[in-house]
Amino acid sequence: MLKVGDKLPAGALQEFIEVEGDGCSLGPNSFDIEKTAAGKTVALFALPGAFTPTCSAQHVPGYIQRAAELKAAGVDEVWCVSVNDAFVMGAWGREQKAAGAVRMMADGSADFTKAAGLTLDLTARGMGVRSQRYSALVVDGVVKTLNIEAPGKFEVSDADTILKQARALKA
Repeated sequence: MLKVGDKLPAGALQEFIEVEGDGCSLGPNSFDIEKTAAGKTVALFALPGAFTPTCSAQHVPGYIQRAAELKAAGVDEVWCVSVNDAFVMGAWGREQKAAGAVRMMADGSADFTKAAGLTLDLTARGMGVRSQRYSALVVDGVVKTLNIEAPGKFEVSDADTILKQARALKA
C-alpha cells in the first residue's frame, strides 16, 4: 500500500479537456503521472465515485472552496482521482464547477488505484472495484502526507486537513 515517502505509482490518468490548448485536444487526454507531478506540489484526493452522495456534496466542493487557500499554502495543483472514465469525470467537473480549481482525473481501469494498493471492492453494491477515500500531499511525485479514511467515513481526507498539512510543510 502507498505510504509516506513513496513515489506515486507510474502510469497515466485521463482528464477531459474542455478548451483546446497547451498541446491538449478537446476530450479525453492522457497524462503521465510522473511527468505531470514533476516539480509540483499536488494535493491529490481520491474517492469511490463521481456523482456519489458524499463525494458530490462534501469532498469535491471542499477542495473547490479551498482552492485559493491551497495555492497560497504552496499547492500548485489539486487532483481529484476516481475510478471512472474521463467522460464521466468531465461531466462531474462541469456540474461541480471545478474548472480552474480541481483537475478531475480519471482512473478508468483502476490501474493507478491498484498500483497504490488503495482499492475498495464495492462489487456487492454493483459498483465494482473502486478507490478508497483518501488524500495526499505530493511534492515532486513523492508522498509527503497520506490520509486514508476508514470504510464509510469522511473525516481525514477533506480539504481542511490537506490545507493544514500544506501550511505546515511550507513553514
